[in-house]
Amino acid sequence: MNFTVDSVSSLVSLYGLKVLGAVAILIIGVWAVKAGANVAKKVMMKSKVEETLATFAANVLYFLGIAFVIIAALGQLGIQTTSLAAVIGAAGLAIALSLQGSLGNLASGVMIIGTHPFRIGDTVEIAGQKGKVTAINIFSTELHSNDNRRVIIPNGKITGDIIVNHRLS
Repeated sequence: MNFTVDSVSSLVSLYGLKVLGAVAILIIGVWAVKAGANVAKKVMMKSKVEETLATFAANVLYFLGIAFVIIAALGQLGIQTTSLAAVIGAAGLAIALSLQGSLGNLASGVMIIGTHPFRIGDTVEIAGQKGKVTAINIFSTELHSNDNRRVIIPNGKITGDIIVNHRLS
């Protein structure tokens, strides 16, 4: 019995501070990342950035921050994080290549939201379609055509084509 108590005591003294440090990094890190993402969103909203774009950017910052906090906590526990970072980088590259079309639509959506070539309610001709803009999303734009059809156009096609806006400025 005495041997067990001594071994548990030595394990706690050896790893206890590391575990407490990792838990503290997780708790404080998650709080700081959440607060930072909220501050970033508020700053973007005050700078007149479109709400959809501000929310998307805040979410990206949040998830990148959480990944950093998890890697820092694992490092505190003594786990080698360099190989983990390499695996995450390779996985990110593979995901980016597989989602190349979607990422193009995402970049085009950010461009549309940022440059405002048209707004919701405008009558436009884009990608060979004519209609009234009903929604501008990150990946696609929705039109309501004159013949009562709902047309969803990927944003990549919009930015790569001619845009005719019938709204008089």
